[in-house]
Amino acid sequence: MKILSKISMVLLYIFLYAPIAILILFSFNSGRSTGVFEGFSLYWYKELFRNGTAINALLNTIELALCAAIISTVIGTAAAAGISKFRSRIIKGAVKNVTDIPMMNPDIVTGISMMLLFVFIGRAIGANSSLSFVTLLIAHVTFCLPYVITSVLPKFSQMDKNLPEAALDLGCSPMKAFIKVEIPQIMPGIFTGFIMALTLSIDDFVISHFTGSGFQTLPLFIFSMTKRTVKPDMYALSTLIFVTILILMIIANLPSLYGGRKKHKEKSKKTKKVLCALLAGLIVFGGAFAVFNSKKSTDENIDYTAYAGTTLYVYNWGEYISDGSEDTFDTNSEFEALTGIKVVYETFDSNESMYTKLKAGGTAYDVIIPSDYMIGKLIEEDMLEPIDFNNVPNYQYIPEQYRNLEFDPANEYSVPYTFGRVGIIYNKTMVDEEDAAEESWSLLFNPKYSGKILQFNNPRDAFATAQFYQGNKVNSTDTSVWDSGLSLLREQKGILQGYVMDEIFNKMESGETAIAPYYLGDFFTMYAENEDLAFYHPKEGTNFFVDSMCIPKGSNNKSAAELYINYMLDPDVALANAEYICYGCPHSAVIENEEYAEYMSELHPDAIDMLYGEAGDVPTEIFLNLDKQTNAYLNSCWEKLKTESASQSVQSDGEVKGDANKVIYIICCVIVALIFIFFIYLAIRKYKRRIID
Repeated sequence: MKILSKISMVLLYIFLYAPIAILILFSFNSGRSTGVFEGFSLYWYKELFRNGTAINALLNTIELALCAAIISTVIGTAAAAGISKFRSRIIKGAVKNVTDIPMMNPDIVTGISMMLLFVFIGRAIGANSSLSFVTLLIAHVTFCLPYVITSVLPKFSQMDKNLPEAALDLGCSPMKAFIKVEIPQIMPGIFTGFIMALTLSIDDFVISHFTGSGFQTLPLFIFSMTKRTVKPDMYALSTLIFVTILILMIIANLPSLYGGRKKHKEKSKKTKKVLCALLAGLIVFGGAFAVFNSKKSTDENIDYTAYAGTTLYVYNWGEYISDGSEDTFDTNSEFEALTGIKVVYETFDSNESMYTKLKAGGTAYDVIIPSDYMIGKLIEEDMLEPIDFNNVPNYQYIPEQYRNLEFDPANEYSVPYTFGRVGIIYNKTMVDEEDAAEESWSLLFNPKYSGKILQFNNPRDAFATAQFYQGNKVNSTDTSVWDSGLSLLREQKGILQGYVMDEIFNKMESGETAIAPYYLGDFFTMYAENEDLAFYHPKEGTNFFVDSMCIPKGSNNKSAAELYINYMLDPDVALANAEYICYGCPHSAVIENEEYAEYMSELHPDAIDMLYGEAGDVPTEIFLNLDKQTNAYLNSCWEKLKTESASQSVQSDGEVKGDANKVIYIICCVIVALIFIFFIYLAIRKYKRRIID
């Protein structure tokens, strides 16, 4: 039985920590691959801390976590003292249950509800921006408090109740007795609560995403990095977080390990010092690699210092600007150095999430970069400021074909930033040459590749693949067009591997899947990791999209926003961003730049033709903002598609296979869960035996 118990513990630890061990291993990989270890190196740690954004995120995380931990520890200790004094068990139990609600509540519910509360209060008092560091701190204190109370309260129960009474009898005031007598007795609980609060604050993403604005923490920074392929610098960042939290947890558990054992007191003190030194060294390690190497771009005809000392809030897609990583140009840092304006930079993962946050009014952004149809929606709802193009002289570099586009026909509200087309990415080793040679959307619906096909996980793009294939218009208001697209997507569902967005990078790069529709610019990123991939624009037609810089209504710094837009159109800055993003650049100086052509050709031999010429014979359509009725009908169709099971969607052999796979998957999950529970049972049983012994 002892051997079985030891084996179970080993398997349990492998089950829990093997993924983390692999993550740590690949954080020291000398190459870019996330699947093949090419040798030991600290390169990705250097890259992680080379750009100012990562360093600022690290410092912001430490600042927020310390503030939240200190405040919640003070309030939580006072609350635990009050709860321990209740004489009624019913009242005491009721208060404890109410206190535990934030701990039991899902983070998504807590985050959204607190955001709504802060926005409501902000509007009630007439604040321009409802969300800030203060609201973020309040939210963190709120979800940390229950853990502090839970850690401290048992110490009051374990404490000798006669000690504070004796102190009072000897002449101490209640406060002095609490500080001199009770706090030393409950100190292990206070320290544990502090470390728990610190750890939870460092880890939090969901609540921070909804309740903060302009204050980027490490989890938010990690999220912004996942817009494109996952690189080892993200593994390095995750490793640092894991090691930091591990050290904190060891420190938190030292009192329980050594408390009450006099012979271990000195050992405990030494261990604490060593661990604290390691934690400090970890922070210093990050700062040691903070190297800033970038070039500056200026325009002598513009006074870039006119708004020095002000703050600019920019809201953009993740990984959609050159940020200084891997020796690239650090766009925002150089703008700050040039102008003296502080840039608060945040990212979103979809037009819809950007719109929701903008509509909520929690933050007054100054520059946003949405896509075409969303720009039309924002214009229609009067949510954008007209741009004074006298303050944007670099607009001269925007060619005529990218002006007065359908979503902004009067050219009042937007300045093009990037453009591109949607097409099909496929793996040449997994797809028959004759099937790919047709260059048709039909490849997405070919049952021959069942289980190896991906589809967009958003309604406009997913329905467009069906509508283009069927020869229908993607901006149609005819419900029968959407019904027809829904019918085809239902048939396709039985042969799909899944609906994805950014997950496509790892799936296509690793060869896990064979076919997927996606954006041309992102294809070049994937091709750099897997040269077996190829791309084509389907002959039936495809979506031509344009992402543009806009100024939302409510901007507190419109003139500085126009200065920023003009800076982004500077030839050197635009070139750096175009090379980093790999999307099409609607900028004449970039298009005509030989250095840019050489750079893109190194990524892919036909990159320039694919971006600017190869799709010339393929019909294209821009997504426009649909009317409310059509948009509601589209959303209902999408909801039906995503919620129906495969058997409801289509009656076919491929669909039955999908059901069988789902059943097998569920059975495997149940088996793994039972094994995990068995391991936990053995561990608890062994622990109880040790206590009895």
